[in-house]
Amino acid sequence: MKDWSKVTLKTSDSLKTAIKVIHVGQLQIALVVDNNGGLLGTVTDSDIRHALIKHHGMDCLVEEVMNKSPTTALSSDTPDLIMAKMKNGNLLHMPIIDENGILVGLETFIHLTYDKKYDNPVLIMAGGFGTRLHPLTEETPKPLLDVGNRSILETILVRFIKAGFHNFFISTHYKAEKIKEHFEDGSAWGIKIEYVNEEKPLGTAGSIGLLPKNLPKLPILMMNGDVLTKVNFKHLLSFHTEQKGIATMCIREYDVQIPFGVVNIDKQQAKSIVEKPIEKFFVNAGIYVLEPELVNKVNPNTPIDMPNLLEKQIKEGKSVTIFPIHEYWLDIGCLKEYKSAHESFSNGFSLDD
Repeated sequence: MKDWSKVTLKTSDSLKTAIKVIHVGQLQIALVVDNNGGLLGTVTDSDIRHALIKHHGMDCLVEEVMNKSPTTALSSDTPDLIMAKMKNGNLLHMPIIDENGILVGLETFIHLTYDKKYDNPVLIMAGGFGTRLHPLTEETPKPLLDVGNRSILETILVRFIKAGFHNFFISTHYKAEKIKEHFEDGSAWGIKIEYVNEEKPLGTAGSIGLLPKNLPKLPILMMNGDVLTKVNFKHLLSFHTEQKGIATMCIREYDVQIPFGVVNIDKQQAKSIVEKPIEKFFVNAGIYVLEPELVNKVNPNTPIDMPNLLEKQIKEGKSVTIFPIHEYWLDIGCLKEYKSAHESFSNGFSLDD
């Protein structure tokens, strides 16, 4: 049973505090209690993502976003009974209470099942030219640039490996031989790596069509090879499975401040003036989960970008779900971002949990 004492909240705490507690506690859940220790509700990654989708501010109260009717188990329940409840409800966490509703523990699916391995294929796209990072990428492909003491691509691989994934594909094009020489078959990391090489650039989704046809009939995780993030891949896969869509796309909130006063008008009349407003958007985070059905739709050696592929599914009436990211996320697209990341990792920042 996990130590839950560091992941408690009050209803008057803010969403910002909840995110911090969840990150520090590393249990992907916070438990909301009253002054007597009674369980009032829970806040999970999913609750936070729903709050972000609704554009709730970081100062909104936990009471507004928490699950007020969480499934619980009694302290007298056996591990097998708790596991059965979690499987029946497709739950990752189970608060444990006594007969008076007082919180006395927390059980997690991961703890009960120990270190689960995932056979789902993982495709990492590493074939880009990295032209915005010249001169660094004139001789080295962007995924092999170091952030701290290891390359971007190795940092990504380690995150997946620690989550239990072991079946990898890396799409290559620019200086492909250097990536293959560095990682070889993946045995040095205790995993299996195969390469799909684009003879010509195929866009951000074209390499899907080069994957072997004998893949396991499981959802495929796909990620850009220049993204660093602390997103929980196991939770992402679980979310995708629950939603039953043809694809799941990770998104990130992105704020744009208009540098002028914006005038709202009606015909010839000014109705209001807003000084330097901030517009909020959701942007593509470059991380996806795809059903085999969608993978099989991509023809070999046919250029296509991921937004176009997903847009086509939406127009056909297929369900494309979204998974908001609130964890650390950085797209290394230019020299400024790369230098910032390299400096942070060199000074001790890590994506390791």
